[in-house]
Amino acid sequence: MKKEIRPENIAAPAANYAHAILTTKETRWLHTSGVVPIAQDGSTPANFDTQLTVIWQNISAMLKSASMKPTDIVSVTTYVLPDQNLATLMKHRDTALDKHKAASTLVIVASLAKPEWLVEISVVAASK
Repeated sequence: MKKEIRPENIAAPAANYAHAILTTKETRWLHTSGVVPIAQDGSTPANFDTQLTVIWQNISAMLKSASMKPTDIVSVTTYVLPDQNLATLMKHRDTALDKHKAASTLVIVASLAKPEWLVEISVVAASK
């Protein structure tokens, strides 16, 4: 159903992600919108680390609602403001994915839709 593609004639990924994931036709797909750091009570934490915690909790809830799990994630796209701690960002991603590799794109942006948001993440998940 899902297979990591590792071409021998290109360099290994620069971090814990996959260059590409191949899926088959018997797959259910979940595409999230950009998930922003809004907690269940409607608040937005000011701290980057806590914003990441809230985002991954929200993604986890979406996956669960679709009868999926973090290892079903095949692609992660992250939009982050400059001067944020990328090691913290990757630590949260790696923890959320439970050592599972997904295709990953990181985009440094000048701003997001609300000034208090420091990061926004969207994922694509696939399962049978």
